[in-house]
Amino acid sequence: MVVKKSVKMLFRLLPIGLMALMLSGCGIPELSALQPRGEGAEMQLEIIKLSLWVMLFVLAIVAVIYIYVLMKFRRKSGDNTVPKQVEGNHTLEIIWTVIPILLLIVLAIPTIKTTVELADAKEAKKNEQINVTANLYWWEFEYPDKGVSTGQELVIPVGKRVAVNLTSKDVIHSFWVPALSGKTDTNPGLENEMWLQAKEAGTYYGKCAELCGPSHALMDFKVVAMEQDDYDQWLKDMKSAKEAETKQLDKKNEKNWTTGEKVYAQNCLSCHGGGKVAPSLTNFGDRQRIAGYLDHDKENLEKWIRDPQKEKQGTKMPGFSEDQISDEELSELADYLLDKKLQ
Repeated sequence: MVVKKSVKMLFRLLPIGLMALMLSGCGIPELSALQPRGEGAEMQLEIIKLSLWVMLFVLAIVAVIYIYVLMKFRRKSGDNTVPKQVEGNHTLEIIWTVIPILLLIVLAIPTIKTTVELADAKEAKKNEQINVTANLYWWEFEYPDKGVSTGQELVIPVGKRVAVNLTSKDVIHSFWVPALSGKTDTNPGLENEMWLQAKEAGTYYGKCAELCGPSHALMDFKVVAMEQDDYDQWLKDMKSAKEAETKQLDKKNEKNWTTGEKVYAQNCLSCHGGGKVAPSLTNFGDRQRIAGYLDHDKENLEKWIRDPQKEKQGTKMPGFSEDQISDEELSELADYLLDKKLQ
């Protein structure tokens, strides 16, 4: 009877297990730790595989012992004897104490080794250093040696380890690009280090992995990996575009401003101009998303400027009523921002 119940239970759980296995393969490669696109993610996947094999080994041993005991010591008809008791059996106690310790050692050694290597950014600093600052609810990326900064999209060269210095302006966040590497916390007043490396050009999705407020789930960003020549050109174009913007929006040129430039200078430049209080908008027209997750089009941009709290609750960006910016001015501002491209 006990055997029949156990078999029935296994058959009931089988569809759930198969469904979970199928769902684990869903999603996009650029947001999956199980489909690595960088050296760091590959190292972590090896740890995941090792952990999985250890767990399967333990599961197999437990299942074999369970079935053996179930069959050998099942109650037989007419048998009312008490089975032999093993309480206090020193041999068994040593076995089920030593085996878990050995398994933990097997897991601990490569895990510690990988953790230390992923946190060591000395070699990566020789290639490129990028300062990452987390804010509620956006990311600032600064290239201190190049005089360039951007928001929401981190650009890196393909094939090279890039050093990333992490901090936060407000609360604890966590920087995570699943396809490239693991999570590292960003703490106010402290600086953590890690490195990123992408093996292929493309766009990889990043997340804040630490609950930071009501819009935590919307605190997304992108990592754009470019070939070295394209990356070098991007840095030059970003610097030139910033210089051109600064020159154009100088008060001396106010007479030549378009309506969009005028609205931008009067309402946005004080926060977005330096890229410290709010994201730099130098190449806003090239971005893939608005506010990290909205489709990059004029309609969403206008909705975002009008009422950012509706789109991302808790954001520090203020909204602009029709008394502050008319619909016509808003349309001109949106056109101006979407036209801010490097090419």
